[in-house]
Amino acid sequence: MPGMVLFGRRWAIASDDLVFPGFFELVVRVLWWIGILTLYLMHRGKLDCAGGSLLSSYLIVLMILLALVICTVSAIMCVSMRGTICNPGPRKSMSKLLYIRLALFFPEMVWACLGAAWVADGVQCDRTVVNGIIATVVVSWIIIAATVVSIVIVFDPLGGKMAPYSSAGPSHLDSHDSSQLLNGLKTAATSVWETRIKLLCCCIGKDDHTRVAFSSTAELFSTYFSDTDLVPSDIAAGLTLLHQQQDNIRNSQEPAEVVSHAPGSSQCRSRTTDYDLVGGDQLNCHFGSILQTTGLQYRDFIHISFHDKVYELPFLVALDHRKESVVVAVRGTMSMQDILTDLSADSEVLDVECEVQDRLAHKGISQAARYVYRRLIHDGILSQAFSVAPEYRLVIVGHSLGGGAAALLATMLRAAYPQVRCYAFAPPRGLWSKALHEYSRSFIVSLVLGKDVIPRLSVTNLEDLKRRILRVIAHCSKPKYKILLHGLWYELFGGNPNNFPTELDGGDQEILTQPLLGEQSLLTHWSPAYSFSSDSPLDSSPKYPPLYPPGRIIHLQEEGASGRFSCCSAAQYSAKWSHEAEFSKILIGPKMLTDHMPDILMRALDSVVSDRAACVSCPAQGVSSVEVA
Repeated sequence: MPGMVLFGRRWAIASDDLVFPGFFELVVRVLWWIGILTLYLMHRGKLDCAGGSLLSSYLIVLMILLALVICTVSAIMCVSMRGTICNPGPRKSMSKLLYIRLALFFPEMVWACLGAAWVADGVQCDRTVVNGIIATVVVSWIIIAATVVSIVIVFDPLGGKMAPYSSAGPSHLDSHDSSQLLNGLKTAATSVWETRIKLLCCCIGKDDHTRVAFSSTAELFSTYFSDTDLVPSDIAAGLTLLHQQQDNIRNSQEPAEVVSHAPGSSQCRSRTTDYDLVGGDQLNCHFGSILQTTGLQYRDFIHISFHDKVYELPFLVALDHRKESVVVAVRGTMSMQDILTDLSADSEVLDVECEVQDRLAHKGISQAARYVYRRLIHDGILSQAFSVAPEYRLVIVGHSLGGGAAALLATMLRAAYPQVRCYAFAPPRGLWSKALHEYSRSFIVSLVLGKDVIPRLSVTNLEDLKRRILRVIAHCSKPKYKILLHGLWYELFGGNPNNFPTELDGGDQEILTQPLLGEQSLLTHWSPAYSFSSDSPLDSSPKYPPLYPPGRIIHLQEEGASGRFSCCSAAQYSAKWSHEAEFSKILIGPKMLTDHMPDILMRALDSVVSDRAACVSCPAQGVSSVEVA
C-alpha cells in the first residue's frame, strides 16, 4: 500500500509492515523485562548501599517504561495484521500508535543516559547487581541505536514532496498545475537517484562517459518508480504471489522447433607456430586463469585486453584451430562500470551497414560494442589474426552483457566478414529493434537457461512486471504478513501452488482481468504510463521503445520437476528452439538468478551435449537452418 504519512511526509514503510519488526521487538522487550524483574526481585536486598536507591529507582522506572512499550508494540503488531495491502482501513489507528511509540522513545533515551551516568558514578553495591544494571544500560542503547538506524532506512528523501498528494493525488489541480507537479517530482526523483548512484559508485572515475551513464541510469530509475506508490515489502509480496501464480498456470505446451544439432564444446588444440601476444593491459593472474580455463596455449592468443571502463569492455581474440575460427570473446558484467553500461538503457540508432531501417539498440551495450569494434578494426587486431590464419572464419561470443555486445559487434562486422557467426550466452532481452532481431536470425544464436532473468530483462518487461505486481496484490484478499510467510515456505519447501491467495474470496481467474480501485491506490493518480484496461502500458516511451533479443534462441530446460535443492543431485537438461515471445515476461523463481551464472549454464550445456537423446536431429520445416556446433 502507499507509504505511511507521519509528521507531514511520506515514509518508505506501510502500516502493514510492522508485524515482523513488532514481533521481534516484542520478544526482545519481554525477555528484557523478565530479566530486569528477576534481577530486581533476587537482589533488591542488596540495594541498601551507597547509591543503591538510585539504582533501585532506575530498575523500577525502567520496568514501567518497558511495560508501556510492550503494550504499545503489541497494539502496533495487532493493528498491522489487519486488512490487506490495498485495504488499509482497519489500520487507520496505526499513525496514532506510532506517535505514542515514538513519544516513549524519548523517556527511554533520557533514562538510559541517567542509568549510564549513575553506573559510571562508582556505585558501591553488590557487583552482580551493578553488572546486571550495566547490561540493561547497554541493551537500552543498542535498542535506541537500532531504532535510529531503522528510521534512517525508512526515510524517503522525496517524502516531503509526495505526502500532500499521496492519498488523493493532484486530481483537484488543473492540467497545467498537474503537469508542473509531475515534472517537479520527476526532476527531484532523478536528482535523488543520481545522488544515490554517485555515492554507490564513488570509486569510479568521473570522465564524460561515466557522467552520461550516471544521468541515464538515474533517469531510468526515476521513470520506472515515479508512477508507483509501493514500499519494498509490497514488491516482495507481489513477487511471491506471481511466482505461485506462474507455477499454477504454467503452460505445458511444447514448442514446434527443436535443436537440429547438439551444441558442441569447442576444445582447442594448438599449432606449432608461435604468435606474439598483442596488447593486454594487465597480463598477470587473469591471463593465467584464462589459460587454465580454456586449455589454450599462450601462442593461441592474438590480443587480450582487461581494460574496463563505462562503455568499454574487456575482450580477447584467440585462434581455435579445431574449429578453424578466429574467436572474439567479450566479457560480461563483473564491475560497477559494467553495471552502469547495463543500466544505460535508453536507445540510440545503431550505425551499421545493412538494409534494416529500424536500427534502434540499447545505448550502453551499443557504445560498448562500438568500442570493441574500433579496437578490432582501427588497431588492426583482426587483420593480424587473419594474416596468421587467412582461411579461418570469424566467431564472436559473449555472456550476459558480453553476449549483447557480441551480437551488436557481429552485426557491425558482417559487412566486412559475411561469414561471421555469433553465439550469445544469456544475452539481455532489451538489446535492439524487432527488425534487427529478425535480421540477426541467420547468423546469431542465443542460449538461455531455464528461468534466467537477464534474457527476459528489458524496460518493457519491467513495466509489465510492475503491472502484474500491482494487479496481483490488488486482488489478494490476505494480509501481507501471511503472503510473505506462505511465500517463504513455498520458496524453501515447495507445496501446492493452488493454495496461493491471489484471488478475491469466491472469485475466478476471469475476474482478475478487471481492474479494482485497490489497484489504482498503488499508483500516483497522475501517472500517464499505466493502463488499467489492458495488459500493457498505454504508450511505449520514445526513450525506451520495446527491444528484443538477438538471433535464434536455444532454450535449455531442466527435465522433470525443478527441485529447490537440485545441488544435491545432477540435473538433466534438454534443448529446444524457442521463439522470442516465450521470453516476453519475467518469470519469478528461486533459480531466476542462479540460472544466469556462466558455470551453471555451461554445466547445463555439457549435460545436453553428453546426452544425445536430449537433442532430436529433425529441424522444423520452414525454418532456416543455423549451424550450432
